[in-house]
Amino acid sequence: MKRMKFHIRFMLAVLCIASLFQSVNAQNKDGLELYTPYTKISVSPGKSVSYSVDLINNGSQTSNEFISVSNIPRSWNYTLTAGGYDVDKLAVLSGQKKTLTLKVDVPYQVRKGNYTFYIKAGDVVKLPVTINVSTGGSNESELTCDQKNMEGTSKSSFNFKAVLKNRTMSKQQYALMAEAPRGWSVAIKPAYQQATSTEVEANGTKDITYEIKAPASVKAGTYKIPVKAVSGSTSAGTELEVVITGTYEIDLNTPTGLLSAKITAGGEKKVELNVFNSGSAILKNVTLSAGKPKNWEVTFDPKKIEDLEPGKTETVYATIKADKKAIPGDYVSNITAKTPEASSSVSFRIMVKTPILMGWLGILIIIGAIGGVAFLFKKYGRR
Repeated sequence: MKRMKFHIRFMLAVLCIASLFQSVNAQNKDGLELYTPYTKISVSPGKSVSYSVDLINNGSQTSNEFISVSNIPRSWNYTLTAGGYDVDKLAVLSGQKKTLTLKVDVPYQVRKGNYTFYIKAGDVVKLPVTINVSTGGSNESELTCDQKNMEGTSKSSFNFKAVLKNRTMSKQQYALMAEAPRGWSVAIKPAYQQATSTEVEANGTKDITYEIKAPASVKAGTYKIPVKAVSGSTSAGTELEVVITGTYEIDLNTPTGLLSAKITAGGEKKVELNVFNSGSAILKNVTLSAGKPKNWEVTFDPKKIEDLEPGKTETVYATIKADKKAIPGDYVSNITAKTPEASSSVSFRIMVKTPILMGWLGILIIIGAIGGVAFLFKKYGRR
């Protein structure tokens, strides 16, 4: 009998302790609260909704509860993060709060209507959230590119990577187009194979690469290239931008390509030169200079070209004056046209000839010498 009374008393004590723990636990759960300001919103299919959710602990003890989302449609995707991490359980000190981020992706293929799901902390605290899908399905397409602007020279190749999204409820055949300026080339490559059309499944995507090249003679500046994807029922487009910074190149030559001349000692020769801007940027302050033999002179007209547009040619005359004491033979003068950004040089060969007067004088001296020898033979030959 005593043993039975002991057992009864023990069971009552256990029940009292359990009741006390349940009371404390209930108080702790009652102190938790989930809050977000947007509990019902309307969106169209294919959109993403981001919620900022506060878990508030109004209780007297630290709360450490599992965090979950329930009743969300199976075909919908979502992520629940805090502090940049995916979370399943969250601890909150008494009197404080923690913020979670819930991102919900509404699929393209979805019926019109209200969809209610629950954000939960543990099994007791629930926050109902409703998304109203305003229309059924979608009749839209998207052509997006994260990097729409690229910069380079006229010799650069510009590769833009875009994504074509079919947000309709049926498979689409898209014609792919690009409106590039005259002289530009655009290679369109869906799935890395060059083509003029591509097929995208319902609610699917396709990677598209646009390889753009500018003409060699393009001027520095900003160029826009609209691109489109068009099907029978929908279309999408975006605008790509290429910034040509310009190249600095210069070519120096003669109109005929001949780089030699003849001159007499002390004489002058006027040579026509062509300075050509073969780059895509303006050349400023083009100066000309010459490396010349000792005691020779080389002058230029004009001495400097202020501005030379891309693809343009400027004529310059070089006057070469030989040394009076130059002996017959070949001489080289290196002529250079340069700016701070580019330069070009040519080696000009000059052949110095004997002056005509000196030639005749030499002939007369030779004739005189022969005549003198003949006279001497005639006068003294018999002796």
